[in-house]
Amino acid sequence: MLSRLFMQFLIFTFVYFAYYSLTNKTINPLEHIKILVYIFISITLFRGFYLFALKRYRIEGGNFRNIIFIGSNKSMQNVSDFIKDHPELGYNLLGCFSNNSNTKTYLGEIENSFDYSANNTIDEIFCSISELTKEQIQKFINFADNNLIQLKLIPDSKDVYSTKMIVEYYDYIPILSLRKIPFDEPVNQFLKRFFDILYSLIVILFVLSWLTPLLFILIKLESKGPLFFKQIRDGLNGETFECYKYRSMFVNNLSDDIQATKHDSRTTKIGRFIRKTSIDELPQFFNVFIGDMSVVGPRPHMQSQTKKYAKIVDKFMVRHFVKPGITGLAQVRGFRGKVEKNEDMENRVRLDIYYIENWSFLLDLKIIGLTIINIFKGEDKAY
Repeated sequence: MLSRLFMQFLIFTFVYFAYYSLTNKTINPLEHIKILVYIFISITLFRGFYLFALKRYRIEGGNFRNIIFIGSNKSMQNVSDFIKDHPELGYNLLGCFSNNSNTKTYLGEIENSFDYSANNTIDEIFCSISELTKEQIQKFINFADNNLIQLKLIPDSKDVYSTKMIVEYYDYIPILSLRKIPFDEPVNQFLKRFFDILYSLIVILFVLSWLTPLLFILIKLESKGPLFFKQIRDGLNGETFECYKYRSMFVNNLSDDIQATKHDSRTTKIGRFIRKTSIDELPQFFNVFIGDMSVVGPRPHMQSQTKKYAKIVDKFMVRHFVKPGITGLAQVRGFRGKVEKNEDMENRVRLDIYYIENWSFLLDLKIIGLTIINIFKGEDKAY
């Protein structure tokens, strides 16, 4: 919405100055600014009202598109749940065609979907790739093209996470590249690094400068050991670095192998507080300042975790295409703390890859804002 608003504002600005140049009138520069502000406010209000009205209209049942599902696996169920939770998208799910009849919206077997689509008004067909053969997929592609129906192919989430496949041409040879990473662009690299240095410097000067000596006293009073806890973690391109934290546990030999758990006996009293409020993570702004980490990015894991999950979670190592972050999209979506089952890590990887492929400066600001809100709200997995 913001990018479209900006483009529309530019267009209206060009139109305004084109009109002004034809009038041969002399206007005070402040008047130009005033008029442009009015134009921007008017466009913003119009777009906001239009989107609000469209969403309300769709929620009431108007401007909808009839869709059917081909397949009934977990990925299709996730899409179905998302559509039900967002009626403003304007989708009307008629039912599901699958060779598995144990579904609530079952309409028939997959082959029956062609006759059903031909005899009913169907706008879009959602197909699960994992439940179709290559020949069936091609048949659906041809059928959709010949009947003016949009076809959407849904991969099994555990097989394909990438949403940014692109086609590059070597002479006339098409080459399919799995993903295009925004961080590869020099402008984006500069913008993100500049923000990291500026943000980390502000935190170091105005927060850590007084918080560090205060915590030094509190931590030392309760337990023996250093103020900072240092741990080797995997970073950009799999290279290791020392990750800094305020020490929140009694000194022990298990820190590199066992994650903290709820009511962990290793955690000190002051440690429970700083872990609950995520204060223990603040020294990582030193890592950001020197370039090992970024403010926002996939969270770095212990080396023992990396070795474990790289073998059992598909696409796990994709997270290391960018610098790790103090906070990330997966963390603000609730996937932080101890990994209790493989599905927790799969969800982290899915969201981390989405972040890598869809990065924008505004997304970073949104994640930082949500992180601050979560700190004040408190999180169940912050222990």
